[in-house]
Amino acid sequence: MKYDFDQIIERKGTGALKTDALLERFGRDDLTALWVADMDFATPPFIVDALRRRLEHPIFGYTVEPADYRPAIIDWLRSLHGVEVRPEWISFIPGIVKGIGLAINCFLKQDEKVVVMPPVYHPFRIVPEMNGREVVWWPLTEDYRIDFDRMEEIFDPKCRMLILSNPHNPAGIVWRREDLERIAKFCADRGILVLSDEIHSEMVLPWAEKGGIRHVPFYDVSEDARRCSITFAAPSKTFNIAGIVSSYAIVPDKAIRDRYFTFLKANELDEPTLFAPIATIAAYREGEEWRRQMLDYVEGNIDMVEEFCREHFDGKIRVMRPEASFLIWLDCRGLGLSQEDLVGLFRDKALLALNDGAMFGPGGEGFMRLNAGAPRSVLREALLSLSCALKLNDKI
Repeated sequence: MKYDFDQIIERKGTGALKTDALLERFGRDDLTALWVADMDFATPPFIVDALRRRLEHPIFGYTVEPADYRPAIIDWLRSLHGVEVRPEWISFIPGIVKGIGLAINCFLKQDEKVVVMPPVYHPFRIVPEMNGREVVWWPLTEDYRIDFDRMEEIFDPKCRMLILSNPHNPAGIVWRREDLERIAKFCADRGILVLSDEIHSEMVLPWAEKGGIRHVPFYDVSEDARRCSITFAAPSKTFNIAGIVSSYAIVPDKAIRDRYFTFLKANELDEPTLFAPIATIAAYREGEEWRRQMLDYVEGNIDMVEEFCREHFDGKIRVMRPEASFLIWLDCRGLGLSQEDLVGLFRDKALLALNDGAMFGPGGEGFMRLNAGAPRSVLREALLSLSCALKLNDKI
């Protein structure tokens, strides 16, 4: 089946965060929404059909975990990443950010610290801070490598948790096995718990795969990794079902698993909502062809954005080409604008809603995050609008 990713679907008025929160978040609602990380593609029909079949039954009462829930996850991970996961390692969680917050409260004392690697997904900072824990920055290098030279300096004895974005958001880097092995050994030797957010792990782009780049789940890196980690994943980004809470945790180490899963169970947080397993099973049993076509289309979008920036922006806006995901990290430092003026240019001159790079922490200044998970015609119009805004403001 050939899927249509060019279809433009109106989302305003549906309660979509991406469109219906524009006025609250950006101060105006006349913007093209290219910010929050869900796609503007229709959820795959096989997921919609599975949900529709369940909706035909008129009672939506208490439910049990479907028998095929864990096998579907296990088979998917084996097929996609070549890994073996045991059923008892898996637990439903009510969202990855929530899972991180729960792990912080389960494992960390009030005076213990969380290390994050900026620029990085902003809830990695917000969630620990709002739970009363200090956040320690371990910045990536200027060329977006892990700064192992500073590792000993960064981690003081109170640093008891590392939150890892694997693949990296916002830059789209697929971390290499050797880098993950070094992190795993360091953390395992010191009793530091690694939380690996792998929500973009199913979205390694075709060009990267052809170059031999593969996602490595953290728990599969080494025995060290297995004894010091919780890995979070979900079908939600890949299959555009973020509104259906479908996340899960994988914990190979029995001591960590018993502690975390008991915490979840005690608060009834390990029980999926009615539709989450249904959507997960449909995605993982029927979704590989859709996933492949979607990634081909997204890569075409990235190619188009890259070519447009090269041809129209005179080197002042550059694309950091992602290895995974539909998010593009735009280097706008060549424009020579303050961060406030940069955000204002996109919002008030080009009428575009992108994520402000500064929200991702140190190293994010001068950048904007663009969501390329949209029909190509929408992206093209957005780029033309940006080009016009730059010309009118004498920036190109």
